[in-house]
Amino acid sequence: MCPVFDRLGRDIAHRPRLTVFIWILLVGGCLTLALTGVGGQGLFDRLHSGEPRVPGSQSQIGSDIVADNDETGETISLVVRGVDLADAEAVSAAGRAAATLHTTLLAIDGVESVVDPFVFPGGPAAEEAAAFVSTAQDGFFVSVTLEPDAPDAAHDEVVTELEEFPATASDGATGLVSSSPIITDEIIGQLQTDLARGEAVALPISLLIMIVVFGGFLTAGMPLAGALASIAGGLGALYGFSYVLDLDSVVVNVVTVLGLGLSIDYGLLIVSRFREEIHAAAAAEAELGSGERRQRGSRGRRGVDPVLVRALRRTMTTAGRTVTFSAVTVAVSIAGLLLLRPDILKSLGAAGVSVVIIAVASALTLVPALLVLVGRRMLRPSVLTRVPVLRSLIGKLGDVAPEHGFFSRLAGAVQKRPWVVLLLTTVVLGLLASPVLGLQLRNSTTEMLPRESDQRDFIDVVQADYPLLATPAIQVLVEADPAQAQAFADEIATLPDVEGVNPPTAVGTEYQLIGVRPDTDEAGGEVATGVVEEIRALQTGDGAPEQIWVLGQAANQIDFTDALIEGLPWAVGIVVLATFILLFLMTGSLLVPLKALLINILSLGASLGITTWIFQEGHLSGPLGFTSTGGLESYVVAIVIAFGFGLAMDYEVFLLARIKEFYDATGDNDLAVRKGLQQSGRIITSAALVIVVVFAGFATGELIAIKQAGVALALTVLVDATLVRMLLVPATMTLLGHWNWWAPKPLRRLHKRFAIQH
Repeated sequence: MCPVFDRLGRDIAHRPRLTVFIWILLVGGCLTLALTGVGGQGLFDRLHSGEPRVPGSQSQIGSDIVADNDETGETISLVVRGVDLADAEAVSAAGRAAATLHTTLLAIDGVESVVDPFVFPGGPAAEEAAAFVSTAQDGFFVSVTLEPDAPDAAHDEVVTELEEFPATASDGATGLVSSSPIITDEIIGQLQTDLARGEAVALPISLLIMIVVFGGFLTAGMPLAGALASIAGGLGALYGFSYVLDLDSVVVNVVTVLGLGLSIDYGLLIVSRFREEIHAAAAAEAELGSGERRQRGSRGRRGVDPVLVRALRRTMTTAGRTVTFSAVTVAVSIAGLLLLRPDILKSLGAAGVSVVIIAVASALTLVPALLVLVGRRMLRPSVLTRVPVLRSLIGKLGDVAPEHGFFSRLAGAVQKRPWVVLLLTTVVLGLLASPVLGLQLRNSTTEMLPRESDQRDFIDVVQADYPLLATPAIQVLVEADPAQAQAFADEIATLPDVEGVNPPTAVGTEYQLIGVRPDTDEAGGEVATGVVEEIRALQTGDGAPEQIWVLGQAANQIDFTDALIEGLPWAVGIVVLATFILLFLMTGSLLVPLKALLINILSLGASLGITTWIFQEGHLSGPLGFTSTGGLESYVVAIVIAFGFGLAMDYEVFLLARIKEFYDATGDNDLAVRKGLQQSGRIITSAALVIVVVFAGFATGELIAIKQAGVALALTVLVDATLVRMLLVPATMTLLGHWNWWAPKPLRRLHKRFAIQH
């Protein structure tokens, strides 16, 4: 018996109310910090969005140089539609309205300039005004620049005036206002909406599933209580991280989903084992004579029921140990992200590890305390059994798992033909993984927004109707004088797949910025990335500027991918080694950890393959409500690998813990596999079903990155809990037999000394 977990179980059993009270204080404090923060700035006010930063990369260095030399203030833009510029009377009316707008805007403290086609001599018909006139002659563009030190209120005042302007310019005219803060606010606002929608979908369905599994509201609510506490704690931890890391807007949703799913997983395991142990403890008590029960007393120290104490201590030394071990493996997997250069992956790694710690803390303290407070009521039939329709279902699912049942029969069937099951399952997983061979990565920015978003509409209108004002998909920063920069721009214009090149513009006193328009509508597609690579290759040519930095989505995407490839061997190597050591300390075997790693890689490949088929190739875009960007978000792939590997190991630990427990007791490998799957199969299936619901709930959101992550992680859990845990693992463990538990003598001695004991 593990003394640490035994002591923890004993202490919680004697102080359940204090434990719950401490959690109430923690949850309240974390929620207050996350929602209101310090000084009125909460977590969501401290998030940012945009291209993922890759410190030290060419695109990031160039972007920093441009930002450092930018002496202009914020720009706020308005696209006016529905004004016929071929109609002299309409032009005259719009011009008068624009003049009034100029006066109003320039009177606002912090406004530096206002530009539209009416400020030029000759108005919209002037050649100089062409950039501000719609190519369809049905609208015009207004640009307002703020002073660098403009007060915060200036932005909102300008936005209000611009929103009201179209109605004064022409009957039926409409407008779209945009700026960097507006785009960021819309992305973060959509994130908050998606978060609320995901929780609204996931939590009620999860509760319903657990009610059916456990046969009652009280028992089912405990993992959910732990999950809610973990969400609050996770948001509080993220608020703290926002002061030391740049948190991208997607971090909150991804980490919240992980915390919610793991908390329910761990809570289910603790509650299920406690139900098993309290039934056993109650049965043992019933066998005692009434005189002996009186002699022992119905209540132990401090009035605590000794049956509850024994049940909880046994639960913590078995399921508590398994949950802790699982959390360590998940945390190790996620911690691998800390070894990669991109800031978004570091923040996901740090925040993810903290949420895993909070999830396991709630499962090991809050959930057991609630179990003790409920006490022997868990032994009573649920009131739901009074409903005839539910009585049969709850009677079968709500009881403690029988010694023989569906999962033991399934394992027995697999053991009759293990080679057939192994080959068929491997072929299926391989076919599911095959789309990964054509995987394309994307680093989307505004493409993350839903198609019906006003800001997405604004960007599309500017690209189509105001090409001279649209930000080029590729920008080239050179350290050169204007003449040398122009010569280099002319050379870039000769490259294949380059549609046009904008004249160089000065950036500070030493640099020139060249806008490059590739012949494609996909800012991060193969054509754009090809142009970036060709421009970078020109840096070594004769007459090229000494320093060249290529910027934009495609360049950032290439640098992000290179950073992943550069850091992946170290990250994967350390995670694999740490996981291998942990599984060895748990099982004492060399083959079980190796097999687990290989199977999990195959499982992850299948999940990524299905996700690629869905999102890159655009299948199921209608039912899932998305428009394909031509690939998967690069950081989503990293998230799925890290988090998915951790979740797969989570279920591996759940299953192996019970198999090893029965193998140590019987020495019969095949029997241990059948009994282990029978005792853990229902919990693994229930936990997987709940976590699939959680991830699928968040996949109902509108942000494409969150949708991809939700679907991919749901698929990871679904594939792992069915094809892998139910079929592939029993087949391989049957084929290996007693070799499952083999290790050389020196390692057996090492395991005996340092093993993580039952």
